[in-house]
Amino acid sequence: QVQLVESGGGLVQTGGSVTVSCAASVRTFNNYAMGWFRQAPGKKREFVVAISRINNDSTYADSVKGRFTISRDNAKNTLYLQMNNLKPEDTAVYYCAATARAVFSISDTMYDYWGQGTQVSVSS
Repeated sequence: QVQLVESGGGLVQTGGSVTVSCAASVRTFNNYAMGWFRQAPGKKREFVVAISRINNDSTYADSVKGRFTISRDNAKNTLYLQMNNLKPEDTAVYYCAATARAVFSISDTMYDYWGQGTQVSVSS
């Protein structure tokens, strides 16, 4: 069983930055590929970025490419999402997710564990 707890969201102005974290309660964090997803009010949950288990391969949604950076610290069992140059359309609840599969995925159905989410709001 994997428990994921996000933190670090908040209210940010357009063009600002924020970093959200995801702490994993698991014996071997690097057994899991990780992803960030987000859900805006009235919209479906959408893929943001995913990272591999060990070698930090990653893939980004086009909407965040060049602005967001995913990273992980396997020694601290923590996943990060640094978000720069934020836009109002980035406003959403951000969720981290974990999969024990060998490769990461952009599909939320491939993830086995989810955090409760953290709100990021970008004011215009």
